[in-house]
Amino acid sequence: MTQNSAYNENLIDAHAHLNAVAQIDRAIQAAVSIGVKQIVAVGMDLTSNKETIELAEPYPQTVLPAIGYHPWMIAPAAVDETLAFIQKHIRDCVALGEVGLDYKVKVNKKLQQEVFAKVLQIAAEAQKPVIVHSRFSYERSFQMVSSAGIAKAVFHWYSGPLEILEHILGKGYYISATPALHYSRFHQAAVKKAPLERILTETDSPVEYQGKKSEPAHLMDTLEALSRLKEMPLAEVAAVTAQNARRFFGL
Repeated sequence: MTQNSAYNENLIDAHAHLNAVAQIDRAIQAAVSIGVKQIVAVGMDLTSNKETIELAEPYPQTVLPAIGYHPWMIAPAAVDETLAFIQKHIRDCVALGEVGLDYKVKVNKKLQQEVFAKVLQIAAEAQKPVIVHSRFSYERSFQMVSSAGIAKAVFHWYSGPLEILEHILGKGYYISATPALHYSRFHQAAVKKAPLERILTETDSPVEYQGKKSEPAHLMDTLEALSRLKEMPLAEVAAVTAQNARRFFGL
C-alpha cells in the first residue's frame, strides 16, 4: 500500500483550532489537496466560537464547526455569555468541544467542574457528541461525561492511565490520536491499547510538535505514526479512522 492510497479515503481531521491557523485559506486547500476532505474546527471561548462558526460559512462541505469552552479559557465574568452562545448555536454544530477539565492550569477546579457540568447538560439535551480535554483530570472527566448521559465522547489526545482508558472504552467512547504519537510514550501506550475502531485521528492545529507547527494537512503525520504503532497498512488505518469519524460526528 502506498501513501497515495490513503489520500483517497476522504480523511477527516477530527480536531483543529482553525481560527488560530495562519493563512487559513491556503491551509484548507493544502489539506483538501492530499485527501483531508473535512476538518472539525473547535472553539475554546466566546471569541473563537464565533470565529469558528464564521470560518465554516465559506467552506460548508469542508469545515465542520464545534463550539465549546476550554478549561484554560474559563473566566468568571465570561461564563454566562459564553454558555448562552453555546446554548443558542450548538444545534448548528457537529459537536460540543473543546470542553473538559485541566488540573494543571491555574483555573479554579470547582469553577471548571461547574462549567463542564453545564456544557455537558447542553450537549446531552442537544444530543451532540462531546470532544473532551482531560489533562491530569482523566478520572473525573470520564465520571462527569458518563454521569451526564453523554452517548458519544472522544477523549482528545488521551495520554492518561490505562485503567481509566478501559472505562472509557467500556462505555463506548473514543480517544483521538495526534502527531505526538511520534514521541509521547504515554500517548503511544493509550493508542496502542485502544482498538483501531475507537480511534479518531487529528492534528490539534496549530499545536507545535517537536518544533513543527501543525496544520490539517499534517494529518498524515498522525496516520503514519498510527500505522507503525498498530503494525497495519496505512491505507487500512486511514479508511477505518475516517469511517470512525463519520460515525462519531454523524456525517
